Amino acid sequence: MTTDINVTGLHMRYGTTDVLHDITFHAQRGDILALLGPNGAGKTTTIEILEGLRARTTGHVDVLGADPAHAGEDWRAHIGIVLQTWRDHGKWRPRELLTQIRAYYPHGWNPDDLLTLVGLTDQANQKIRTLSGGQRRRLDLALGIIGRPRVLFLDEPTAGLDPAARHDFHHLIRGLATDHHTTILLTTHDLAEAERIATRVLVLDHGRILANSTTRELTGHDEVRWTLHGTRHTRPTDHPARLIHDLYRDHGDHLHDLEIHRATLEDTYLALTRRTPR
Repeated sequence: MTTDINVTGLHMRYGTTDVLHDITFHAQRGDILALLGPNGAGKTTTIEILEGLRARTTGHVDVLGADPAHAGEDWRAHIGIVLQTWRDHGKWRPRELLTQIRAYYPHGWNPDDLLTLVGLTDQANQKIRTLSGGQRRRLDLALGIIGRPRVLFLDEPTAGLDPAARHDFHHLIRGLATDHHTTILLTTHDLAEAERIATRVLVLDHGRILANSTTRELTGHDEVRWTLHGTRHTRPTDHPARLIHDLYRDHGDHLHDLEIHRATLEDTYLALTRRTPR
C-alpha cells in the first residue's frame, strides 16, 4: 500500500519550550486518521507542519513524497484543507464560488459534479449567507476538495452541526476515502465521531503520542456481566455471543441482569489522558 504521510522523530520547540516530542506515525492511501488530544496537546502544531505552514525543529516529515517545508505549488495542488472557521463569502453563490476556485487547479472537480457529491445541487444558486450551518459545512468540504486532493486535512469538521448534518458529513468523508482514495487526517473533540469514521486513532498529549492504533485495538475486549445466585460476575471476552450461549446452557433461568458492556474510545481516551500530569 502507498504511504501518503510518513512522520518520524518529529520535534518542535518554541524558544526553550518543547511542544512536540519524537512524534512518529504514518497514514496509508485511503486512511482516515483521527488526531485526538486535549487543548494544547500539540495537534494544531503537528498539522500545520504537515501542511507546510510551520517549520519544524527536527525530524523527518514526508507528505506525498515531499517535505512540506520545501514543497512547491505542484505539491500544494494535491493538498486540501478545511478549517474550523472560514471567511464568509455571503454574497457569493456556491456554483460561482466553486467555478472561480476550480480555475486554479489543473485537474479539479467539475463544480456541478462536486455540488452533487456534497449534496448542494438545490442550493447551487442560493446566496451563501442563506445556507444552513450544515449546508455551509458541506460547502467548506467542497472548497477543500475542489482540486481533487490526495491528502485532506480537516479541523473539527462537524463542530456545531446537528446530528443529521453530522451523519451526512460522516458519509461524505467515508466516501472520499473509500471511493476516491483520499487520505484524510482530522482533528476532533468528538470521540464518538472518531470511533465511527476513523480507520486509525492517534492520541496526543503534552506533545507526546499516547496511543496509535485502530479503534478496535484501543477499546479492547467486550465485557459480559451477569448475576448468578446473588453474586455479580464480569468477564472480558472477544466472543460475547458465545459466552452468553454457554451461560444459558449451564445456568438457564438462574441468570439475572445479563448485559454486554462494549468499551468505547472515550473510555480509553480518558484513561490515557488522565494518567498524564497537568
